[in-house]
Amino acid sequence: MKYAAFRSIGAYIPPKIMTNADFEKIIDTSDEWITKRTGIKERRLAEENEASSDLGAKAALQAIQRAGIDKDEIDLVICATVTPDYLCMPSTACLISSKIGIKDVMAFDVSAACTGFVYILNIAKAFIESGLKKNILLVGAEKYSSILNYEDRTTCFIFGDGAGAAIISATDDKNEAIIDVSCSSDGNYEDLIKTAGGGSKHPCSQEVLDAKMSCISMKGNETFKLAVKTLTADVINMLEKHNLSNEDITHFIPHQANYRIIKAVGESLNLNEDQTVVTVDKYGNTSAASIPMAMNHAYEQGKLKKGDTILFDAFGGGLTWGSALFKFAPKEK
Repeated sequence: MKYAAFRSIGAYIPPKIMTNADFEKIIDTSDEWITKRTGIKERRLAEENEASSDLGAKAALQAIQRAGIDKDEIDLVICATVTPDYLCMPSTACLISSKIGIKDVMAFDVSAACTGFVYILNIAKAFIESGLKKNILLVGAEKYSSILNYEDRTTCFIFGDGAGAAIISATDDKNEAIIDVSCSSDGNYEDLIKTAGGGSKHPCSQEVLDAKMSCISMKGNETFKLAVKTLTADVINMLEKHNLSNEDITHFIPHQANYRIIKAVGESLNLNEDQTVVTVDKYGNTSAASIPMAMNHAYEQGKLKKGDTILFDAFGGGLTWGSALFKFAPKEK
């Protein structure tokens, strides 16, 4: 039987920084208020001429290089994003493939908001275990600055731009296998987080543009309560399913939405600060890119070792949520 192994991680962090002090100049807010509410101190912004595919391509090249494979060995490219280069087509995954020189390979996007990277990890696991693919490039890429209303003081300071990528490869070694990925959704909560304009329900029009309906809107308080409850329950279910305790987790890498959410979930699960990877203070919420960017941060800090047990946990618009449990399995150099 073939198993799916998590071989490498990479990211692209745009160099341009927007601090809380910068937001004080454009909206009625303060560094103290933003920090207390979210834990965010700064976030990264892509250049005006950069699109999500540009960010994703840079992260992808790093992940490929670290995996020790040639790009010609990749037989599937999946991109998780809610800020695609184009509204409908072509997919951002196709554009990333082209930009890094991958040809004649299946490529497609997945839209699951902040849970996107966990969703595509689940898909990659299934493709590899079925024997259909051998080396899959996963990319979470977001240019959230392109869908923000900078007059909306409830949301505009939360999000940032960036990309993360990983290589998932086939292995015969069960000890390297991704243990489990669990994903779910509930569309009854569609109004909590959404971009209402530009689709088939509210097609692009002057009215839609004037109302900034193509920008993200979010009901923060309701989302916070549901996120803590859902994320905690999802992790408990995953650990119980595999007879594991919180002490068995080397690195807990949650979606980087809000430090208060991360702290509340961590405390509910009795996970200590050394186990929990936090980057929301540096990058803000980068949606589908946040988990791979956070994992890459831990990797570059020298904290991520071969054989470490990693637990992903994410929650996003849809609503969607998911968790993943796996051993980090880089190839021996």
